[in-house]
Amino acid sequence: MNAFSGNTSVLSLALVTFGLALPSAPVSSTAKQETTDDLGPERMEQVIESLATKIEDQYIFEELAKEIGAHLRQQLWDGAYEGISLGKLADRLTRDLRSVNNDLHLGVRRIIPRDEREVEISPEESRRRQIENYRRRNFGFAKVEILDGNVGYLDLRSFAPAEIAAETAVAAMGFLANTDALIIDLRNNGGGSPSMVQLLSTYFFEEPTHLNSFELRGQKLIKQFWTLPYAPGKKLVDTPLYILTSGRTFSAAEEFTYNMKNLGRATIVGETTGGGAHPGGTHDIEGLLSVFIPDGRAINPISGTNWEGVGIPAHVKVTQTQALDRAKTLAREGSTGE
Repeated sequence: MNAFSGNTSVLSLALVTFGLALPSAPVSSTAKQETTDDLGPERMEQVIESLATKIEDQYIFEELAKEIGAHLRQQLWDGAYEGISLGKLADRLTRDLRSVNNDLHLGVRRIIPRDEREVEISPEESRRRQIENYRRRNFGFAKVEILDGNVGYLDLRSFAPAEIAAETAVAAMGFLANTDALIIDLRNNGGGSPSMVQLLSTYFFEEPTHLNSFELRGQKLIKQFWTLPYAPGKKLVDTPLYILTSGRTFSAAEEFTYNMKNLGRATIVGETTGGGAHPGGTHDIEGLLSVFIPDGRAINPISGTNWEGVGIPAHVKVTQTQALDRAKTLAREGSTGE
């Protein structure tokens, strides 16, 4: 995928990706009966060694990567992975990966063997199905409406890549363009692509604005993300913005929140967010497992750091169930709640 920079078109796709917090992949009833004992000790050692090596080669923090790799090998020798189902193995490995520094982006899923699938699909078909899945969820734009008092409301469930979701995003922002205040609800948003963060952010700033940067392992260049030079339709530069958060607000949803908070552009209402600031990618492990490994870290241009492990505290601290009503009141009063 191509890098997404300030002078790139809306339909480009970001190099940096955040992983969504997803459950283990479903398996057939036959697959659920298989255990790690069926693999045999040599095969099991091969799988764990491959996973440990991949972590050591890819994880953003090299010293921590070595600790994680050593922990996985020790767990193997201690028999922690013996006699459990392959689905349980993925869960156990995820816990072990996170046990060193609690990076919630680190996660393992089981790959369904090819003989359990209806048919083997091509990369092109896989991509088509992925886009179709996004489309059926309206690219994360769950609800767009005008509330009493001319307050706009956007319930955004994911940050889909701008290359496939820009048209929907532009339509949503166009619908909200004449509101007197805007509430963006990220309480159920687990993340996605910085390219959508970049596109939506462009509607709230008149001048080019540095949003965030990413340091990637093995690369000296720090990748900067700025607002785009152009966004279709009317901007909401002077529209008061309220962002709703919960403990489920994660990853790219946190990036949007953190950027807007540090830039003084939004009032955050709700609970402290989940605390995942490390982008990365998915890797195959011996055709048996897939693992999401963060190979980068966010660096905010204002704070010089990020929200990893601590989350983002709200300006107005209320429970997630109270957040919308409180934001409505603040929006109608034109208040920040501080």
